[in-house]
Amino acid sequence: MIDPRWGRADWVAVADVVDGEIVTWQEVEVSWSRSHDEGAPGSHHARVVKFLRDHHVEALVANHIGDGMVRMFDTMGLPTYLGAAGDARAAVQAASLEP
Repeated sequence: MIDPRWGRADWVAVADVVDGEIVTWQEVEVSWSRSHDEGAPGSHHARVVKFLRDHHVEALVANHIGDGMVRMFDTMGLPTYLGAAGDARAAVQAASLEP
């Protein structure tokens, strides 16, 4: 299920999607609910960027993300699909079919 607090999620799913079909699905424990406020300002965004790069993420599907993270993803050129709710697999598949 999609957690409305993406930046504070404890688990993130990483999917490979080909022609609108999910071919791999991996759920990764990130524990961002605990680490969100740890460290210097910007530390959390740096953790998120490292995760995205380490997992070769090419697009993001989420319910909501904060303005700072929206700007960060824009700077990275990372397509972001917001407003997702309910079943995570269905949300990823629907986003993959958007133009």
